[in-house]
Amino acid sequence: MLELSILGFLAEEPLHGYELKERITALTGHVRPVSDGALYPAIARLVAAGALDQRTEDGVSAAPRRVLSLTDQGRATLLERLRHPKPAEISDHVRFNTVLAFLRHLPDPAEQAAVLRRRLEFLETPTSFFYDDGRPVRAEDAGDLFRQGVLRVARATGEAERTWLREALETLAQRS
Repeated sequence: MLELSILGFLAEEPLHGYELKERITALTGHVRPVSDGALYPAIARLVAAGALDQRTEDGVSAAPRRVLSLTDQGRATLLERLRHPKPAEISDHVRFNTVLAFLRHLPDPAEQAAVLRRRLEFLETPTSFFYDDGRPVRAEDAGDLFRQGVLRVARATGEAERTWLREALETLAQRS
């Protein structure tokens, strides 16, 4: 997800490493903080793969800084990642939000809709955080105030997301 975030933010404008880290942190940091030890090796891999270009720019009142920008190959990589998210990028809420944050870069509404349909399909599959004899436990059957809370909040969040996904799919269908 870190590489997708890097590619996505750099598709919007060139940034130096610190700015990039701040934007990634704003997107996912409260749940999954990004460390320099993860960010800079990921940037180095993307530079080595030809997805990013870097140039040195004078700092305002500090040392020179590296400014990163997306190459044509990087844009192609971003679009491919958006067209075909990994299963974990569909099923994991935080990862899906990262895909969703950059899905606008995919120019074809039908391709955008295909990604949203995958998420909706996932959300419509019965599941739970807790199971009894292999069956998902519903909030009403949890028997524990706190597990009921977990399940009720998850249900409300899921319902809101499914509603938005259906609305977004309708909008995209009108654009196709």
